[in-house]
Amino acid sequence: MQLGLPFVDDSRAPTRESSIAPTGAETVEPTSVSRIGPTADSSIAPTSGSSIYFVRHRRARRYLLRVEHDGRLRVTIPRGGSKREADAFVHRHTDWVARQRARLRSSAFGSEERTALRARARTELPPRLLEIAAEHGLTVTAVSIRNQRTRWGSCGPDGTISLNWRLVLMPPAVRDYVLIHELMHLKRLDHSPAYWKLVAAACPEYRESRQWLRINGPALR
Repeated sequence: MQLGLPFVDDSRAPTRESSIAPTGAETVEPTSVSRIGPTADSSIAPTSGSSIYFVRHRRARRYLLRVEHDGRLRVTIPRGGSKREADAFVHRHTDWVARQRARLRSSAFGSEERTALRARARTELPPRLLEIAAEHGLTVTAVSIRNQRTRWGSCGPDGTISLNWRLVLMPPAVRDYVLIHELMHLKRLDHSPAYWKLVAAACPEYRESRQWLRINGPALR
């Protein structure tokens, strides 16, 4: 999982930079690598712990981000590149890094772990859904836990609600937003402005949860 940016010489006049999508990034095999830091064998970690480290590679032709298997972020600086531009590159792509780390966590689940998570979903999600439904005076006729690949939940005209087991991997606020989203379809089976007013009244911070899903949701599927 790697993201690259063509090297721009800091000594030149500013030019417009464009990032390269992950699939277009070039993998540079380490040959002579020197760590940037006070000593030859230490790396700079501007964030907490050792979640990020910088490596200068004289053969690299672009700045590169790579999320390692343990979740650490490796930042490669090309010859003539600067730590300042590397930091800026990281900050411009924090969403990408978050998605890759989330994908690592999701793909790390084995069959036994997935079975356990689905069992947990069957235990936790229906009671929480019914609790929220009661708070809003709504009646759910049936709840099912499914392995949906393209949606987080669904609501039928008969009052049946299906939920994706992966909701248990989300922050509670995001999970509750999805539950409220489906519950409000008991009032309106559409996504009209009137429907979104219902969602906003029941979940005032729903926009933050939708943003979280846009950034992190694909990695959970």
